[in-house]
Amino acid sequence: MDKRNATEFINCYNKIDAQLRDLYGFKPSQAFTDIVRRCAEKNQIVRKYENDLVDYARLRNAIVHQSTDGRIIAVPCDEVVEEMRLIERLLCVPPTIGDTLAEKKIVSIEDSISLKQTILLISRTGYSNLPVYRGSRMVGIINNRRIIQKLGAVLASGNAVDAYLSQTSVGEILAENDLFIYYKYLGKKNTLQEVLNAFEENKKLLAVAISENGKVGERIVNFITPADLPQINKILEDYQ
Repeated sequence: MDKRNATEFINCYNKIDAQLRDLYGFKPSQAFTDIVRRCAEKNQIVRKYENDLVDYARLRNAIVHQSTDGRIIAVPCDEVVEEMRLIERLLCVPPTIGDTLAEKKIVSIEDSISLKQTILLISRTGYSNLPVYRGSRMVGIINNRRIIQKLGAVLASGNAVDAYLSQTSVGEILAENDLFIYYKYLGKKNTLQEVLNAFEENKKLLAVAISENGKVGERIVNFITPADLPQINKILEDYQ
């Protein structure tokens, strides 16, 4: 009986087990099956392979619990070993944003330009999330939602909309809370799984803003929106 599949399977199993315990702080005494069930609530990769991992825990027990004469009493097939390799890589060496997603063209503006100019730029380019800079520092992100909210208030008050748009700078209507309610900041070294987690955890999220290190104030080099999620899922499915 070829033992190589059994050895490879156990190596992958042990790495997955160690990674989940390290990521989520599980105690050494907690059973692997229990860890998988709990992690499925937090991690989309584990959720996808939850039932398989539970089945593989039983297979692992069959492999390591040898008969009295030392023979291995179960060997996984090639397909099972391949899936364990994939799960291990997705969890232990996950694909990162910088390595897998091409940077998009980002249209940005200075905080001193008028709302009228901003709206014209949005209309001309079709971009709905524009980073706003004061010098080299990103001070906010303007979007259609914030502009419409302000215009609605002007209309409700009976003031002249055209004058408001011409005389108000985009920096004046930025709201700091918007940065953390409607956007998530990640760096190039963050994983695709963290992108999926961000959208799952915050249903109000408009985009994940990508900078070099994922810090607020850094120059934005990419926006990941819900429209990009099918591509991300495809990358994860094809990951080798």
